[in-house]
Amino acid sequence: MTVFSDRVLAWFDSNGRKDLPWQHEPTPYRAWISEIMLQQTQVATVVPYFRRFMRSFPDIATLANAHGDQVLLHWSGLGYYARARNLHKAAKIVRDDYAGHVPTDLGQLMALPGIGRSTAGAILALATGQRHPILDGNVKRVLARYHAVEGWPGNCGIAEQLWALADAHTPEARVAAYTQAMMDIGATVCTRARPKCPACPVQENCEAKRNGTQALYPGKKARAAKPLRQTCMLLAHFDGALFLEKRPPAGIWGGLWSLPEVGDAALIADWCIEKLAAQADTLTEWPMLRHSFSHYDLDIRPVVVRLQGASAKVSDSDTGRWIPFGESAGIGVAAPVRKLLDTLQQSGF
Repeated sequence: MTVFSDRVLAWFDSNGRKDLPWQHEPTPYRAWISEIMLQQTQVATVVPYFRRFMRSFPDIATLANAHGDQVLLHWSGLGYYARARNLHKAAKIVRDDYAGHVPTDLGQLMALPGIGRSTAGAILALATGQRHPILDGNVKRVLARYHAVEGWPGNCGIAEQLWALADAHTPEARVAAYTQAMMDIGATVCTRARPKCPACPVQENCEAKRNGTQALYPGKKARAAKPLRQTCMLLAHFDGALFLEKRPPAGIWGGLWSLPEVGDAALIADWCIEKLAAQADTLTEWPMLRHSFSHYDLDIRPVVVRLQGASAKVSDSDTGRWIPFGESAGIGVAAPVRKLLDTLQQSGF
C-alpha cells in the first residue's frame, strides 16, 4: 500500500460511511443498482429510491421480467432516465445470457448497457473485493487536487493521467473499504465548493492545498450559455380523468408518461378536436414553470383544458391514455409533470 492509501483507509475506519443500505448484504446486484442510482445523484437522494427499488425488484429475475413502466415509475423524480432504461435492458441480458447472475468479470460487466469502467470497477470492488480503480466525479476531484492535475478530466489525455494515478493508489488489500473511502472523501471532505481540508487525511501532501489553488481543480470544460426552450403542456381532463401521452423511448424523459405538448397555445382547440375528438370547454393558463436540464433550460407553459362531451373518451393506446386522477400516482412521470398533476388534483380541477 502507498502512504496515500494507508491514510485513506485509516480515515475510513474512523470516519467512513458504513451503514448505507447497499452496504448490507453487498451483492453484485445491490452494488450495481446503487452505483447506477448514484451517478450524478447525491447519497441522501438515492437512499429512499434504493430501498423502494429493492423492495419491488429484489433480484435480477424480478427486474428483468418487470414491465418498463414499472421500472420507470420507481425512477420517477430521480432524473437521468436513460439510467433506468439501460438498467432494465442490462437485467434482461443478465437473465438470458448469465443465468441471472451479474457477471464478475470486468469486461463482461462493462459490456452491459449503462456500465462504464468506473461503475464496473466500483461494483466489483465493493461487492467482491476485486482490485479495480475507480474514477467517478468525486475521485477525479480528489486526485486532481492532490496531484495538481491541470485540465478538464473529460479530455482523453487528462482522463488517462487520472486513471493511472487512481490505479497507482488503489491497494491490493481492503479494496472495498478504500473504494468507499475515496467516494466518501470526495463527497463529504474534498467537496467542489469550500473543501474541508483540515479534515482530509491526505492534506499533508496535497499540491492544491499547499498552493491554495483548490478551486482550480479539476479543470472545467468551457461552456456556452445554456439555451432556453419553451413548450406548452396541456392538462386536458374530462370526467375525472386526464389524458397523458407516452414519450418516445429515447431522449428526454424517454419512456415516461407526460402531458401532451403543443407548439403554440393558439393551437390547443384544434389539437383537442383532432386528437381527442372533443371541444375545449374552458382554458386556464397557469404561471410558467422552468425546469433545468444539464444542457438547456425548459420553460413550461401549463394550460388546463376542461373538455366537454363524451366523445372525449377516445380509445386508449400505447402512446395515449386516459388516466383517472386516483391512479395518477401509480405511473412514471418526470418531476415537473408530477408537480403539475399534484397541483391540478389539489385545485379540485
